[in-house]
Amino acid sequence: MTVQKQIEAKLETAFSPTYLNVQNESSQHNVPPGSESHFKVIVVSEQFEKKRLMEQHQQIHQVLKEELAGPVHALSIQTSCPSKWNKGEQKVYESPPCLGGGTKR
Repeated sequence: MTVQKQIEAKLETAFSPTYLNVQNESSQHNVPPGSESHFKVIVVSEQFEKKRLMEQHQQIHQVLKEELAGPVHALSIQTSCPSKWNKGEQKVYESPPCLGGGTKR
């Protein structure tokens, strides 16, 4: 199973999301072709209702702790609850461009 499929399965099991999008953004970074090291996840779940953004992100980190300790180098997280998502907060934020390892900003 690919890293992306593992992430999708774990998030689906843990959060039963109404919306889930897992994007492998590795190709936008200075990594070998076919890498699975940089991901963006967008998770909309009832479990995030009345929880602060930090708590939502901590839950994601907890579920994906094995991937974050291993093959995943970077994880961009966007979370929402259905009540906010369905009221027009459906914007998916673009990831910033990669500056490459060692590049000065």
